[in-house]
Amino acid sequence: MVRHWYPLAEGGDDVLASAPFRFQHSVETTAPAERIWEILTGEQLVHWVWAFTDLKWNSPRPFGAGAVREVTLLKFFTARERFFRWDEGSRYAFNVYEASRPGLRHAAEDWTVEPTPSGSRLTWTMAIRPASLVTPLIWISSPAIRMVQRRALRAIRTHARS
Repeated sequence: MVRHWYPLAEGGDDVLASAPFRFQHSVETTAPAERIWEILTGEQLVHWVWAFTDLKWNSPRPFGAGAVREVTLLKFFTARERFFRWDEGSRYAFNVYEASRPGLRHAAEDWTVEPTPSGSRLTWTMAIRPASLVTPLIWISSPAIRMVQRRALRAIRTHARS
């Protein structure tokens, strides 16, 4: 259980576009876009993506802009997320508005699902604006962040076909 929450400043597309650390990866899959969307809006990610160790939606269905959830990464870092964009079936974006660890000023993510002739494409963009003292840690951790992102997308692709 988190004893203290550290607030982050909220933003929207401005954070996604201007954060000093941006990580974006895409994966192609034979699964239809509807299946990928079902995965993204469910609670299955914790079963398939090793880095996501807990996920809890704190809003009733149907989800939309304003929905909130908590996601725990590696049992170490929990983020409370508020969705500022929700295009049902194709795209959502959120800000982290509170975190279980200090050091972030802004954090936002954008997830896009696009149909393709052979299935769909999933694109995940993560944007981070750390506090000054944490900037070197994010810079050093960037290769690990990219690896986690690529592996997570591959895991979604693999399990979407099941």
